[in-house]
Amino acid sequence: MRRRIGVRAGLSALLALGALTATGGGLTSASAAPAPGDGAPARALVDAMERDLGLTERQARERLRQEAAAMETAPRAERAAGSAFAGSWFDARSGELVVGVTSPGKAAAVRATGAEARIVEHSAEELDAAKARIDARAERKAAPEAVSGWHVDPRANTVVVDLVKGAERDAAVRGFLADARKAGPVTVRETAGEAPRTFAAGVVGGDPYYTGSARCSIGFSVHGGFVTAGHCGRAGDSVRGWDGSQMGAFRGSSFPGNDYAFVSTGHGWWTVPVVLGWGTVPDVLVRGSAEAPVGASICRSGSTTRWHCGQVLAKNETVNYSQGAVHQMTKTSVCAEPGDSGGSFVSGDQAQGVTSGGWGNCSGGGQTWFQPVNEILSVYGLTLHTA
Repeated sequence: MRRRIGVRAGLSALLALGALTATGGGLTSASAAPAPGDGAPARALVDAMERDLGLTERQARERLRQEAAAMETAPRAERAAGSAFAGSWFDARSGELVVGVTSPGKAAAVRATGAEARIVEHSAEELDAAKARIDARAERKAAPEAVSGWHVDPRANTVVVDLVKGAERDAAVRGFLADARKAGPVTVRETAGEAPRTFAAGVVGGDPYYTGSARCSIGFSVHGGFVTAGHCGRAGDSVRGWDGSQMGAFRGSSFPGNDYAFVSTGHGWWTVPVVLGWGTVPDVLVRGSAEAPVGASICRSGSTTRWHCGQVLAKNETVNYSQGAVHQMTKTSVCAEPGDSGGSFVSGDQAQGVTSGGWGNCSGGGQTWFQPVNEILSVYGLTLHTA
């Protein structure tokens, strides 16, 4: 039973100790993503963007306004581009959504939606197919650990394969890259950090939830419970709350392959549309789950490192963890540390996803991946709890 009136249901943080694999049954239908909210941006988001992105308060508020407009424009622009669509991203310098198109004839239709159009060579369908061929190769034969992951980069109009620095000299990596280049347009990039890993943490204080000896945190409230990272528990595992009392159980979980889970709650615990500020910044109301484009600012809340912000770097990335590959992940420049798994990623007041893993820390920097929340809602037939 909860003994505090203050809202404490919302985010979370790192991958749990050990890789836990399970698949969960869904319900029936997924809820549509609500539209971006019209309210003023939360002070917490503005403060964190000033700190982590080097913006003034005025710049942060203007960027949030521009990004909200880009989220609304993106679906219309994609429909206007049709089969010529080659991906989209937010350009922080111009404050506009940019849409790649393979046909000059579609550029005018895209511009009519309010987006900028850029002529490129490869369509999104072509690039997605190339990435799928690399995924299939990795399913047959695991990628070398020094291959961090691979994703479609709409700005570069190519599939990018990320390697740990110096790894291209390794024979296994060279073999993987040779196969990857046969799949289609591929660019190889070296990352500044280490191989990706899930974040583990022991049982410590704060406002997490617990499964056995592992600690994770809540991602987002849904009607009937919350969503979080799949590596945090198997279907059927019992969950205890921050105060040690019985909270609920995992109804569905998937890891690796995916990294998401649904926990049903009861025992006096209620759900609220809130991402916590942990007393450092005000809590943020969640008003929807409109997807932020590549290049948009994004913030993460976790039980270990609290608020940190950065940018969306890539979408639909396959991340090569030691436990196995996880697909359809979003990469960000936001840092995270042990204890942050399962936690909330938000852009403005829009829910984006739950923290999966990454590399680095919040002292020296790093990168973190999340599993998009709309996919989780769709898989389990859930409705996001919104304000």
